[in-house]
Amino acid sequence: MKLITSYGLLQMPPPCRRCGGLLMNKLRASYSENASDYDMNALFQILPRDLHDNLLNKSRHAQLLEVIMDLGRLPEACYLGESSRQYLRDTEVSMKELEYAQNAVGEFGEDNRTGIEGTLHRISAIRNREGKVVGLTCRVGRAIRGHIDMVQDLLQYGKSILFVGRPGVGKTTVMREIARVLSEELQKRVVIVDTSNEIGGGGDVPHPAIGGARRLHVLEPLMQHRVVIEAVENHMPEVIIVDEIGTEADVNACRSIAERGVMLVGTAHGERLKNIVENPTLCDLIGGVETVILGDQEARTRKCRKTILERKAPPTFPFCVEMRKRHYWVTHRTDRSVDLLLQGKKPLVEVRRRDKQFKVVIERWKMED
Repeated sequence: MKLITSYGLLQMPPPCRRCGGLLMNKLRASYSENASDYDMNALFQILPRDLHDNLLNKSRHAQLLEVIMDLGRLPEACYLGESSRQYLRDTEVSMKELEYAQNAVGEFGEDNRTGIEGTLHRISAIRNREGKVVGLTCRVGRAIRGHIDMVQDLLQYGKSILFVGRPGVGKTTVMREIARVLSEELQKRVVIVDTSNEIGGGGDVPHPAIGGARRLHVLEPLMQHRVVIEAVENHMPEVIIVDEIGTEADVNACRSIAERGVMLVGTAHGERLKNIVENPTLCDLIGGVETVILGDQEARTRKCRKTILERKAPPTFPFCVEMRKRHYWVTHRTDRSVDLLLQGKKPLVEVRRRDKQFKVVIERWKMED
């Protein structure tokens, strides 16, 4: 792992060389997309036979993101990279084919999602006004070992980390691998609040990809905040992992947990830290924003307007990672970056990316793009 610098942003002492080196060696050795970690055939089995055979004959399994089946339209496969969408045949999807797939996966939850037991795949439904399924998004779930060497140094400090990024950039995959590394490599008590069974997979037995982490199910998406609190009060975790923090109740629960000294690793809706700052529901994750009226003298001293925006509290997540692309991440020290953003300035960040040899390069104190 080629590090231009690792700790300029943190300004903390480096982690134990012995533990950090051991972790890095194991991560390097395991960086691969191992087909045994996820069963592609289980996903293909719920599809019509011709789509099943078509996909099996293609060589791009490692790049497959999802299969889309909408009533009366041509079925599509979505891949990473260029030419990302491809039709799988020249005839439209029928209601009979959708019913077959629905029967194969079973009942959908209130969030119109379900999984395939023993795998990490996610099936999401589109319904019409009568409640009938008229479309399916069959999302491939993968366990990619070594993926978190982009931020492995941050895990050593026990500080909460928030990941943001557009859908499909790999946030849930990272959550899964962080759960494994923290529970197995660093021997932490880890509890996952798995609202849609995306991190730990379908079924009652969690997928091996999460290592020794424990998984709590959530009966309804709106109950996520209750299960987060339950995790702390009943199971004494050192780390809680929660995907898709999206409601005011979720934000309050996370803030409460942070105040109890538990490390949080979570994801939130938004592509960049700036989106979280500007979101009235989520901004408390980064300390909240308040309007402050300055006196005349103070305004002159600061050379600014009398009414300004300031961060009102320490952030729930001291670190924020923007996953711009799968192999290009931007790391913020949250408090400093938020303060600069509220002043209308660009924060200084660490850029973490992979080079052509897939080695991690960390560049510090870069002006954010």
